[in-house]
Amino acid sequence: MSSENGPEAGGGEGAPPEQLALIRETVRRAREPRAKPRTWRGAALAEELPVARVLVDKGVLHLDRYFDYAVPAELDADAQPGVRVRVRFGAGRGRVREGRREGGGLIDGFLVERLASSDYSGPLAALAQVVSPEPVLGPELLGLARAVADRYAGSLADVLQLAVPPRNARAEQRPSPAPLPPPPAPEAGSWTRYERGAAFLESLASGGVPRAVWNALPGPGWSEELARAVAATLASGRGALVVVPDGRAAARVDAALTALLGAGRHALLQADAGPEKRYREWLGVRRGSVRAVVGTRAAMFAPVRDLGLVALWDDGDDSHSEQHAPQPHAREVLLLRAAQDRCGFLMGGWSCTVEGAQLVESGWARPLVAAREQVRQVAPLVRTVGDQDLARDEAARAARLPTLAWQAAREGLRHGPVLVQVPRRGYVPRMACAQCRAAARCRHCSGPLEARDGGALWCGWCGREESAWHCPECGSYRLRAQVVGARRTAEELGRAFPAVPVRTSGREHVLDTVPGAPALVVSTPGAEPVAEGGYAAALLLDGWAVLGRPDLRAGEDALRRWIAAAALVRPQGEGGTVVVVAEPTLRPVQALVRWDPVGHALRELAERAELGFPPVSRMASVAGTGEAVAAFLGAVELPAEAEVLGPVPLPVTPPGRPRRPGAPPAGEHWERVLVRVPPGRGAALAGALKAAQAARTARGAEEPGRVWVRVDPADIG
Repeated sequence: MSSENGPEAGGGEGAPPEQLALIRETVRRAREPRAKPRTWRGAALAEELPVARVLVDKGVLHLDRYFDYAVPAELDADAQPGVRVRVRFGAGRGRVREGRREGGGLIDGFLVERLASSDYSGPLAALAQVVSPEPVLGPELLGLARAVADRYAGSLADVLQLAVPPRNARAEQRPSPAPLPPPPAPEAGSWTRYERGAAFLESLASGGVPRAVWNALPGPGWSEELARAVAATLASGRGALVVVPDGRAAARVDAALTALLGAGRHALLQADAGPEKRYREWLGVRRGSVRAVVGTRAAMFAPVRDLGLVALWDDGDDSHSEQHAPQPHAREVLLLRAAQDRCGFLMGGWSCTVEGAQLVESGWARPLVAAREQVRQVAPLVRTVGDQDLARDEAARAARLPTLAWQAAREGLRHGPVLVQVPRRGYVPRMACAQCRAAARCRHCSGPLEARDGGALWCGWCGREESAWHCPECGSYRLRAQVVGARRTAEELGRAFPAVPVRTSGREHVLDTVPGAPALVVSTPGAEPVAEGGYAAALLLDGWAVLGRPDLRAGEDALRRWIAAAALVRPQGEGGTVVVVAEPTLRPVQALVRWDPVGHALRELAERAELGFPPVSRMASVAGTGEAVAAFLGAVELPAEAEVLGPVPLPVTPPGRPRRPGAPPAGEHWERVLVRVPPGRGAALAGALKAAQAARTARGAEEPGRVWVRVDPADIG
């Protein structure tokens, strides 16, 4: 025993009883009622509005409703509508102590409203925590999210995951600057080139709500014209929202707005900004610091105050379709916002989609186009190379470029850069038999064979090398390029024009701009950089590969991609020339030659009206195993007008390949059914599909496999 513990220390024989008494007193005090942070057992509730209605962050359809929780008095001040909270979810009815339901796991949610009483007759669990007193979910955003969830047969929690960015504490702690006064109304500028362009801006500046489908003229002026529409809306004291397909387009509109209005009047929302900066910009919009927003797809939910205009650029781009459930499209979300907020609407692009033509045909929107004389002044000359031309062209059979395209490139390189659009990236993405043209397939998985950098053949699905291929149809051992990729095209053009620099722009490396000096720019669709002063010429190769897709929108997408590239070329009066390698008698090619995307969209709309295809009708797809799809269709109560098309088998996803949303798991055989209803019955169809899917998820393991439901599928074959 040490000296400190011995009798000399003064503890004596009475020390142990004193220590025991101290322990007993401590335990006695601990038994006094005290609130526990996780359950708030024994805690007093808020005197006013003691019930909180909470939306839990569960994207399960059968839980797509609100749940009531008790509000402890200590959380009364912070537990306001719109804040983020944490709650206990999943507790059983038998786990009740001192009037509080306990148990379950902690889960995030949003406090929707405060109530004086609950419809639930049993004991309520208490709010576990108010994550942040910052209100991030206002009634306007909540109403929009509910409308989107109902339209796409999804859950409100899934939509709010897309609409509200993740929290960042440092961004919340920084105050947002004070809002600036409205700017003066801008001049019409280049909007005077359009027949009703100046009147559209005047209506926005005076507080009107014009709705227009805008067919933009070729050239880089579209970003400045969008900026002027935003400035006119701000001048009326209202807010504006612009959604573009990618970061490059967002940067152009951002630069145009800064040049026109100066800094501090708009926010740029895009994923590349990083979580803290993006959340700080989003909070500035939510707090009313700025009333103009430019961003990519996620910005369609931006909580702009006093919304006066929603604008969408290039609505046919695939980037506008969200890949996460319930997969809403930016065009449809902005249409809902225009109806909900009674604000102006502007949908523009160099081309025109069938949906845009339908908005004009129905009278909901007005066309915003230029006169034909104005179009001819700014559009380039478009020339075609068809199958008969290729058959007579010796150079086309021996080289990559037909003679007409080679001559246009040579002439264009004397005056500036030349754009070469190739529909596929890579080296030789697709191979075929040189004799019978049958597609070259892998012997192991039947995947497409491709050549990488001119070397051996590899399977694009399983990755196996093929060293002894021969055609199973004709026995030939010779191969030809079925589709030539961007890198192979750049290599061949480099040999054809050895003194000219060759640049590539594609998925791995996308160029934003290129100098105005002579150069060959090989690009995939959507990655075309802007040339200083415009391109002298453009070559649109392998048009059949774009038009030959087995999809309803193949012609529309081909025309949109061609026009997007041709719009970067100088006008015909300055020598601008576009050569498209495609059959000249096809409707999209003729629309490109005449520069008439609106006429093409109207004819497509008329044909779809006869056949009953979207957007004239509303359609949904149901995919899964054959047994699961049959069970789902047997349980769902479809509207009386519904028409079921199918089922048809879906392509099997090869092992090792990335799985697209809605595609079957690797190796599984799925089927798909399309359900079609006439106009005006889309809400009934979505409601029926959502109810049936919610019943399936509630039953869980009792159902035979998973079923994937999507309203308004982008690809219907």
